[in-house]
Amino acid sequence: MRTRFRLLTISAVAAAGVFALAGPALAHVEVEADKTTAGASDVTLTFTGEAENPGGGIASERVVLPAGIAPAEVSLLKAPAGWKLTANPDGFTVAGKALKTGTDAVWKIKIAKLPDGVTRLSFKTLETYGNGDVSRWIEIQEPGQSEPDHPAPLLVLKNGAAPATSSAAPAAPPTASPSAAAPATAPTTAAAADPAASSSGTSTWWIWVVVVVLAGVAGAIFALRRRRPGN
Repeated sequence: MRTRFRLLTISAVAAAGVFALAGPALAHVEVEADKTTAGASDVTLTFTGEAENPGGGIASERVVLPAGIAPAEVSLLKAPAGWKLTANPDGFTVAGKALKTGTDAVWKIKIAKLPDGVTRLSFKTLETYGNGDVSRWIEIQEPGQSEPDHPAPLLVLKNGAAPATSSAAPAAPPTASPSAAAPATAPTTAAAADPAASSSGTSTWWIWVVVVVLAGVAGAIFALRRRRPGN
């Protein structure tokens, strides 16, 4: 019985040690968005800082914004009672009276526009407790790699719509200029305007033939009359 009791005690202590070590790793700062497409406008981000310190409550959350989002484009929508947002050169801080120990910090911000062409946004966060302890959630989660010990909040986005230029109507096919077409159509136009001009040479030549023949006949008759006796 004593041996069995000792084994159970050792197992319980070992399990408690494992959970104690795993506890901080299970706590994270998470981020979610109401719009998950790159380039979206007026996007609400909801952050949740999980409390992990038994010695004090969360007093502030300092967030470093990813490239493409400026601090001036961020406004506070919701935060724990009494907390305020302060812009920093590289991001913002929401802070106020320390929360009750074990209480998660939840805050919402609005971003004017998400960056175009980016599908992974990391928000490095420093979580400070009322007793001065700081949890640094700043390690970038790489695609296809295992999650680091202190991952930065990660927002995964879908690709945005194709650029507007790709949907533009195709250019109209080139057409011949008036100056290039004019020589080819000028003769036809002229003939159509004056049909007689092209037929006059063939419609009057026989008249001249008749005149010449008659003149020849008249000349022959006149010559014969002169040759008769008595003339």
